[in-house]
Amino acid sequence: MHFRPLPSMLAGLFALAACSAPAPQTPPPPAFLVRTLDAASAPAAAQVYAGEVRARIESDLGFRIGGKLVERLVDVGAEVAAGAPLALLDAQDVRLALASAQAAAAAAESDLALARTEFARARELQARNFVSSSVLDARRTALQAAEARLRQARAQGEVAANQAGYARLEAPAAGVVTAVLAEPGQVVGAGQTVLRLARPDEREVLIHVPEGRAASLAPGRAAQVRPWAAPGREYVGRVREVAPAADAATRTHAVRVAVPGADAALALGASASVAFAEEEGDAAGVLLPLPAVTRQPGQTDAGTVWVVGDDDTVRPLAVELGAWREDGVVVRAGLPAQARVVVAGVHKLIEGTRVRAVEEGAPVLLDVRR
Repeated sequence: MHFRPLPSMLAGLFALAACSAPAPQTPPPPAFLVRTLDAASAPAAAQVYAGEVRARIESDLGFRIGGKLVERLVDVGAEVAAGAPLALLDAQDVRLALASAQAAAAAAESDLALARTEFARARELQARNFVSSSVLDARRTALQAAEARLRQARAQGEVAANQAGYARLEAPAAGVVTAVLAEPGQVVGAGQTVLRLARPDEREVLIHVPEGRAASLAPGRAAQVRPWAAPGREYVGRVREVAPAADAATRTHAVRVAVPGADAALALGASASVAFAEEEGDAAGVLLPLPAVTRQPGQTDAGTVWVVGDDDTVRPLAVELGAWREDGVVVRAGLPAQARVVVAGVHKLIEGTRVRAVEEGAPVLLDVRR
């Protein structure tokens, strides 16, 4: 029998050990994005919307007659007084119509004078029995018709005079020109908008509110208005009007906030922010992202959040909910102090699972969200 040397056997054993698979390693716990609640995150933020400063009364001005625009006397931003001329039409046709109406009135006056003379003559002849009563009645009827034609011609003359005045567009009230929609040389129709005039005495801010918040912004609700150009200024406003129907494209409701104390710092067309204080009960809550909260079936004020314990395991926690907003959910009660709440991926969690909590704003935030 042939025996292999001991060194050769040891070398073979070492070779077999080197080719074997490594021992399995425990995978690291999955990472989840969390938010640690502290004093800075305790109060729910007020609702703030961006809007545009508008005049309460904005008029689209146009000529009462059609014609060719020959001159525009103001530009955008011009401040005009009541009765100031704004634009002019070619008035040649209306002047001719006025002259024709005046000539028709003069002819009617001549016909009336003739009818009066003939009626007076017929009355004298009938008194002497030279003509019959029917002739006198005919002259009386002709006189009445001549009087009516004169009234008609004078009325048409007044209409023609008004038409001549309509070739001049005047400001119905003092205001600021905010838009110009026609230029000289353009042929405009009757009623077509040429200029837009805003009255700056009453100003308001136009904002657009999501459907879920429109019901809470009833007319009369107080608001704080801050112009972007002057962050240090603050005005007290109140909701004046809420559009009953949502915009077909944006699905938002237009809300107009009146600002009685507006001054030059709140200029027309400027941008401004409108803040509404939270309703009682919501102001003391905590605002969490929408993915962090699961609403319990059949209940609008009860939900579930997932928190990470000291041992890095997750567990569900029942909480009391407030308002559901477009920027999150207000949690009124049920969250302990310094709780680490999972804010993304809660649908993947199982109670008791060990996780790796990653705070919002951490350098690996993008990888966790992915």
